[in-house]
Amino acid sequence: MKLPSKVTSYQESIISKFVVILEVLSEKDTSISELYRYTNQHFSDTAEFIDAIGCLFALNKLEYNDNLEVLHYVI
Repeated sequence: MKLPSKVTSYQESIISKFVVILEVLSEKDTSISELYRYTNQHFSDTAEFIDAIGCLFALNKLEYNDNLEVLHYVI
């Protein structure tokens, strides 16, 4: 996971990717695969996407609805 530092700029860090994910989820609840399709151009690989999702879960910004199988942005 890339965090901003002297070597890694904010734009290259995982934190800058949060905005991309949360913008999509602020419009509507979305499945993980659909979310990746919408945002994959912003990530270097799938692992980076999964890291960003994991961080947002740890920050309690995302919830997963088991019944509908979608991610929900927690405001």
